[in-house]
Amino acid sequence: MDIEAVRLLAAGLCMGLGAIGPGIGEGFVGGKALEAIGRNPSISDKIIPNMIVAMAITESTAIYSLVIALIILFG
Repeated sequence: MDIEAVRLLAAGLCMGLGAIGPGIGEGFVGGKALEAIGRNPSISDKIIPNMIVAMAITESTAIYSLVIALIILFG
């Protein structure tokens, strides 16, 4: 098997598997935040900033996967 094909496969798997976790996590965070706002709309100004921070931290995992995939491709 050609080394370039292995590199492409590895980078694809890295991004594919590395995006599943953040996708599930962001959906969970967003859903729970909307549930909390639905139960008590007056605290939405406190929940939304915390939700955005939690989503940013969750998304950083996908960014790390992107960096690793780029290192595999071009390293």
